[in-house]
Amino acid sequence: MSEKRIVVVIPTYNEAENVRLIVPQVLEALPGADVLVVDDSSPDGTGAIVGEMAQGEPRIRLMTRKGKEGLGKAYIAGFKRCLEEGYDIIFQMDCDFSHRPAHLADFMAQIGTHDFVIGSRYIPGGATTDWGFHRKFLSRGGNLYARIILGVPVSDLTGGFKCWRREVLEAIDLDTIAAAGYAFQMEMTFRSLKKGFRLKEIPIIFPDRTKGESKLVGGIFWESLGIPWRIRFGRNRA
Repeated sequence: MSEKRIVVVIPTYNEAENVRLIVPQVLEALPGADVLVVDDSSPDGTGAIVGEMAQGEPRIRLMTRKGKEGLGKAYIAGFKRCLEEGYDIIFQMDCDFSHRPAHLADFMAQIGTHDFVIGSRYIPGGATTDWGFHRKFLSRGGNLYARIILGVPVSDLTGGFKCWRREVLEAIDLDTIAAAGYAFQMEMTFRSLKKGFRLKEIPIIFPDRTKGESKLVGGIFWESLGIPWRIRFGRNRA
C-alpha cells in the first residue's frame, strides 16, 4: 500500500489542548500519510495552532470553515477536499484521543482487501473505558436499535473511527447526507454496504476524552433515534 496516497481527516472545534498532541502521533503512526484538520473556526485558536504546525511540516493541512455546522458537514467537506486532491485512502478520526493513533496501522492492514474499515468497540477485543453504566447502556442500545432497523450486520454503527477507499466515497452522493453526529456515521456505513462495498470491523479500545469538552448534545441523540427510519425507507438515500 506504500504507493497509495493516504490522509487522515480530523474535524475540530475548540480542541486546542488535543490537536497539538494528536497530530504528531498520527504522523508518526502512519509514515508518509498526510493529516487534514477541518476546523470550524474554533474560538479557542485551534486553527491557528494547526496553521503554525503546518509551517514546519508539509504533511499537515488546515481547512477552515466559517462556523460550527456539525460533525457530518465537517467530514463531508474534508472528504471532498481529499478526493479533489487525489488521495486514495482516507481516514476519519476524532481529535480527543478517544480514537487512538496506535490503531491506525491495524486499519492499514485490512484496507488492502476491503473497501472500508470500521473500528468497533463491540466485537471481541474491543472495549470502552472510563464510561459509566448509563453511557454504555445508551451506546449499546442505540447500536442494537439501529442495526435492527437498518438490517445490516455491523456491531458498531455509531463509531466514527473509519478508513475508506476513495471509490467508496466517490460512489456516495455526499451532498445528500445531512445527518450529524451518530446518525452521520450510520448513514455513511449503511449506504456503503447497500452499494456492495466490502466492510471489515476491527476491534478498538475507546477511552473517554481527558482534555476539552464533549461535543455530544441531547439533540444529536434524539436525531439518532429518528434517522435510521428515514435511511431505511429511502429518505436521503443516494
